[in-house]
Amino acid sequence: MMVKHTIHIKNMVCDRCIRVIREELEALEYTVLDIHLGHCVFTTDKPVDWDAVRRGLSSNGFELLEDESLQIINKVKSTIIDYIQNGDLEEDRQSLSDLLTSTIPRDYSSLSRLFSSVEGITIEKFYIRQKLERVKELLIYDQLTLSEIAYRLGYSSVQHLSNQFKKMIGLSPTDFKALRFPNRVALDKVTPHES
Repeated sequence: MMVKHTIHIKNMVCDRCIRVIREELEALEYTVLDIHLGHCVFTTDKPVDWDAVRRGLSSNGFELLEDESLQIINKVKSTIIDYIQNGDLEEDRQSLSDLLTSTIPRDYSSLSRLFSSVEGITIEKFYIRQKLERVKELLIYDQLTLSEIAYRLGYSSVQHLSNQFKKMIGLSPTDFKALRFPNRVALDKVTPHES
């Protein structure tokens, strides 16, 4: 008899992460039904070898989240990262609280308290740091103007983006772009201590 399992996974930040996890689970002969940033649903007709699952995830930089609070925090992070990387921020000016409560069945104040208590940073600051990492990425690609980047990421103006970038990164966007080897932080490594 096929049994369905849902797992929550830390450090998933992109489509490659999804592919790697799918390959790991399929190598263990599990059938992946649904996979998104932060979670996966699979079936199997045999007992799950949880140690093998943990090893496979760990060997690729992922972690199986078994604590409900950590699962919620991971869902907050995954939702924000996905929205910034794949969302339509220039068209969808949805508030951060609406975005999160529409995908996570909790009120925003409890999400915010939980996130801050565990991560040591507010959800809003995490969101800003993720947006700035996306700005860095787009500056490095050099395919959009700063004005286009500001618009795409939902900033009210280029000046607002530039001021926030300078305050958090320590350089203006123009100075950052001029660096020969600009410093970027992996999305799953953005912490309260990064600048």
